[in-house]
Amino acid sequence: MIEVKDLCFIRNDGDNKQSILNKLDLSIPEAQHLALLGDSGSGKTTFLHILAGLLQADSGSVSVNNQELSLLNERELALYRRKIGLIFQHYQLLDCLTVKQNILFQHKLNFPGEAASEFDHLVNELGLQNKLNALPHQLSGGEQQRVGIARALLNKPQIIFADEPTGNLDQKRSHQVVKLLTELCHARQINLVMVTHSHQLTDYFDQVKVLRDGRFD
Repeated sequence: MIEVKDLCFIRNDGDNKQSILNKLDLSIPEAQHLALLGDSGSGKTTFLHILAGLLQADSGSVSVNNQELSLLNERELALYRRKIGLIFQHYQLLDCLTVKQNILFQHKLNFPGEAASEFDHLVNELGLQNKLNALPHQLSGGEQQRVGIARALLNKPQIIFADEPTGNLDQKRSHQVVKLLTELCHARQINLVMVTHSHQLTDYFDQVKVLRDGRFD
């Protein structure tokens, strides 16, 4: 479960201060999925990064599974980040590594010496079993994003945070990727928070919020 109360974030640019997020409240029950909409610059990615423990809010609270993020030290935040999965718009694959190596890369950093028990199952579910020895440039955009999904799910996260994961895909592939992602998260009882510009993708989600001028509509 994710609970956000009175969340504020202010960007400091020299002598100028800009309120990006203003007293946001939000509750996402366990295993539910949220789509976060808004124009460019509305604060969607900032909000996602705060939930992921990558940014510190100026005030308010973020509680994830009864864990208040602002009270965590650096070591505790690092442990928290091991329990989440991140999916990016630009895939963030390492060009010199194969599909298999890209999927396993973060798992090996976080859990050295521990077998990735979900690997074979995920690869089959995502239709990547015949692409394991390919390099990223040999894949389509949809295939690259499926590699990103496999990498995010491999550590059995409690939550997936996805920042515009379909931003580089056409409409057909966008629906394919989001349908697959939500189905995989539902099957595993994983919370999903996804930033998107597309209203057409919101039918796959339990909740939809729109950020405008630092507030939820």
